[in-house]
Amino acid sequence: MKNGPLFLPFEKSPAASIMISTLMFSFMGVAVKLLPHLPAYELVFFRSLTVCLVAFLLLKQARVSPWGNNRKWLITRGVVGTIGLVTFFYTLQYMPLASAVTVQYLSPLFTAAFGTYLLKEKMRPYQIGCFLLAFTGVLLIKGYDPRISVGILAVGIVSAATSGFVYAVIRKLRNSDAPLVVVFYFSLVTILMVGPYAAFHWVPVTNPQDWILIVAIGLLAYLAQYYMTVAYQGAPAASVALLVYLGTGYGLFFGWWLWDEGVPPLALAGIFLILVAVITHSLMGGKRIFRRKAAPPAPGL
Repeated sequence: MKNGPLFLPFEKSPAASIMISTLMFSFMGVAVKLLPHLPAYELVFFRSLTVCLVAFLLLKQARVSPWGNNRKWLITRGVVGTIGLVTFFYTLQYMPLASAVTVQYLSPLFTAAFGTYLLKEKMRPYQIGCFLLAFTGVLLIKGYDPRISVGILAVGIVSAATSGFVYAVIRKLRNSDAPLVVVFYFSLVTILMVGPYAAFHWVPVTNPQDWILIVAIGLLAYLAQYYMTVAYQGAPAASVALLVYLGTGYGLFFGWWLWDEGVPPLALAGIFLILVAVITHSLMGGKRIFRRKAAPPAPGL
């Protein structure tokens, strides 16, 4: 690989990459929650359009084909990822920020489950125990936070499951396609899936401040997606989860600071159980995330 527009600071370290990605995703979540008057599908469309344009221009500048090598899994990543993105934006708008982020962060556990099929990584007894502990936490969040309905919680779990599948696919693509190609495909497929529906159900954006937030969502999403892809391609899928969970702390802080969102004690206990489950899963899954080692070169780069 040669240095160039495909590469950003700190991307040779999976640990640094996932920390940057988590911070960018947190800022993006704040921006989405500041736009409750715009539908989730419209925000997803704008986000994907921005990311797609940035990724395409950088790929062209680097003279790298945006169409990839493993197109079957690139398209699969795009379709399933779109479902996860729409459902995640929906939960951000209708759940307390900390709870929405925490439920979404069940995804690494789903990654481990899907990894048994996609990555040939066997589920171990401790992983099954972590699943059970995490879902106990989900039940506590729902049962003791009256602001969360069963339907909204179900949408959040769908988002986590689809995201978990996507992370396993990203890991599978590590030897065939560069991170930016994966990011481009995801955004392009999302535009094709969401665009027609958004066109027929369009809500006009008239406030200049809304446009600033919309552009910010796209740029933050680009950075978050790129660094996340680098991290998952550069370290075992299960290992990346440990530092991802910094996002729960960000969610608690921003929810309290910007929206005065308190968390009922037992719901807070549920968040704690989910964190314990996934951090335990990450610690027992390996420590390669802390090695400063890039992913293997993808063909054509």
